[in-house]
Amino acid sequence: VARRRAAGVGRRIVPLTEPGARSPIHSREIRCEGFRRDDGLFDIDGRIVDSKAYSFENRFRGTVESGDPVHDMWLRITLNDRLEIVAAEAVTDKHPYPGCGDITPDYRALIGLRIGPGWSREVRRSFGGVRGCTHITKLLDNMAVAALQTIMPLLKTEPADAGRRPPQLDGCHVLRSDGAVVREYYPRWYRDGAAD
Repeated sequence: VARRRAAGVGRRIVPLTEPGARSPIHSREIRCEGFRRDDGLFDIDGRIVDSKAYSFENRFRGTVESGDPVHDMWLRITLNDRLEIVAAEAVTDKHPYPGCGDITPDYRALIGLRIGPGWSREVRRSFGGVRGCTHITKLLDNMAVAALQTIMPLLKTEPADAGRRPPQLDGCHVLRSDGAVVREYYPRWYRDGAAD
C-alpha cells in the first residue's frame, strides 16, 4: 500500500486549478476493465455507480444514505478478435424505481454486433429511449473504447504504415492527417495541408 501511495495510485490527484469553497453533491464512477480469456475471447466488464453526498427518501427503497449507490449497474460483453460480441450480460444491483432491472435481459441483443464504424448509432437504435436503460446504454460507449484498447494492441501483426488506413486517424486533434504525430508514426497516411 505504501508503494502504491508513493506512486500516486490510490490517491486523488486533481490537475485542475484549485477550486473555491464547495460541497460535494453527486458522484458518478465508471469503470471498464478488459480481460483476455483462456479460450481466446476477451471480456470487457463495465460498471456505473451514481451516489449522492446526502441522504434522501426514495418511495421504492426508503432512505438512501449518503454515499450509498442510487444506481449500481454492471455489463459484461465478450468479444472475439474481430470485435464481434459473442455474449452479453447486464445486472442492475441498485436502482431508484421498481422495474429498472427488468430491461437487463434485453442487452443480450448486443450479441452479433461488432465494435467499429457505426457502433454508437447501432447502440442508440437498439437501446435508446424506452428500449433500454439510460445508464447501461451510456456505459456501452466507454466499454467500446476499453474493448479497442484491450484487444487491438494484442492483434498488431503488421507495421503501422502497412495495409489499411488506421481508423484512429482524424479522430482527435493530435491524430490529424496533417499533424506532426501522423507524419512521424503513420507517414504513409500523412497529408500535408489536410482538411479538418
